[in-house]
Amino acid sequence: MANALAEQGRWRDLDKLLARPGNIVGHGFEHSPTLREEIGEFVRVLVVGAGGLGCELLKDLALSGFKNIDVIDMDTIEVSNLNRQFLFRLQDVGKSKAEVAAKRVMERVSGVTIVSHFCRIEDKDLEFYNDFNIIVLGLDSIEARSYINSVACSFLEYDCDDKPVPETVKPMVDGGTEGFKGHARVILPGTTPCFECNIWLFPPQVKFPLCTLAETPRTAAHCIEYAHLIKWDEAHSGKAFDADDPVHMQWVYSEALKRAELFGITGVTYSLTQGVVKNIIPAIASTNAIISAACALEALKIVSGCSKTLSNYLTYNGLEGTHIKVTDFVRDMDCLVCGPGTLIELDTSVTLSQFIELLGEHPNLHLSKPSVTYRGNNLYMQSPPILEEMTRSNLLLLLFDLMGKVPKDTIHVSGTTEKDGKKTSCLRKLRVVFKGVVGGSTDMDIARSS
Repeated sequence: MANALAEQGRWRDLDKLLARPGNIVGHGFEHSPTLREEIGEFVRVLVVGAGGLGCELLKDLALSGFKNIDVIDMDTIEVSNLNRQFLFRLQDVGKSKAEVAAKRVMERVSGVTIVSHFCRIEDKDLEFYNDFNIIVLGLDSIEARSYINSVACSFLEYDCDDKPVPETVKPMVDGGTEGFKGHARVILPGTTPCFECNIWLFPPQVKFPLCTLAETPRTAAHCIEYAHLIKWDEAHSGKAFDADDPVHMQWVYSEALKRAELFGITGVTYSLTQGVVKNIIPAIASTNAIISAACALEALKIVSGCSKTLSNYLTYNGLEGTHIKVTDFVRDMDCLVCGPGTLIELDTSVTLSQFIELLGEHPNLHLSKPSVTYRGNNLYMQSPPILEEMTRSNLLLLLFDLMGKVPKDTIHVSGTTEKDGKKTSCLRKLRVVFKGVVGGSTDMDIARSS
């Protein structure tokens, strides 16, 4: 009886939010006393990252009514994680972050099922990501965010009016922290800016001149980068450095120590070595908690409609007092990741060479000397000469065959375009539709293009 009352009390405030109408609810919100149970039963959430922010996200999502959660992370627990990644204990050092975090949350929150994946995000195929209703990011890497963003946007389809098809939209909530600063953003591909639309928000990474590293190091970071960028190649000719291999990292740390002693520099530690090499930014537990709360709330809004979502980027600064600001960034309509691209209809008999000629004649493209890529594969490259020679044989092949006989798909082309007598390089995203193929162009598409 006591357990039942405690369980009922746990969801009291959430049920009030979901079971009653309101004045600032989202579009299509239907309040219901069973809405929380329906979210728990039918909504699948993927949390990417099980570090400082990821631990908070798992806990907050589980306490917000989400019962079917997966978490993916390739890292293992280190002693340095314990001051802010509260789900881990000393005896967990060396174990998978995803596995331990999932186990701890399931022990504390009854009824929730968290499936862990101890692997790289690139190891999972597209179908894995497509199985989730929403993706929540707790990452510390621009590259990882960009990858997940491209995966989510790859499911996006547009109708004949260049409007996103609702059932193909894969919502994302992205959180990030840096010391006392943090952000939370809502990404609805095709509606709000995707990660790539606002990639300029992130400052360029700090790079040290090689001459400073090699001749006049002045800081611990200089010694670490010397071992990483110069000494490694000298000692391991042809062997790629793996920042996620503890043996490789230990080698860089040892060499950095030797370099620091030689120049009388102090401050080289293993944790600093990791931070410099992997561009890790110090995290603070309170910032993680605040940003996680914002992200979990946005996830709940998206799946339930109980309130309007964030528009669309929240920044938090707790360095001096508390400053929170919401910015409505504008989507890049020509974004190569989330944009619709230019529609081109082709016969299945068109060769790659004829397709390239068409790019120069198309009224909206006028591309000269274009190179063509499809799903990361080079179909034809104008340069360098060695790539041109390697891909030249594709010119006589049918584009339909080169694209795997799919009725419609996205293809990328790069080349030069001329405007007002000035030539500029450009990259374009095209939606290629093959006529007469099942699942290809529709009557509306044909009417629109004509």
